[in-house]
Amino acid sequence: MPKLTARVVRASFPKGSLAVRVREALGPLFEDGSFAEAFATRGRPAVPPGALALVSVLRYAEGLTDRQAAGQVRARMD
Repeated sequence: MPKLTARVVRASFPKGSLAVRVREALGPLFEDGSFAEAFATRGRPAVPPGALALVSVLRYAEGLTDRQAAGQVRARMD
């Protein structure tokens, strides 16, 4: 996550949120380097695998459909 984004999120959600807590707890487990072998080096760049893993966890935790989760990714910075 870019440092400016992290700073804005901390300022916007001083008490945190589910997404912030999940990212803090699980983020280190989903570092992109851990998934590097699963993604091709040619062609269109993929969505960062760590981000996909975190969205999947949050989708399940919040009981969202795939479409709802995609909407949350577009609309929420936390």
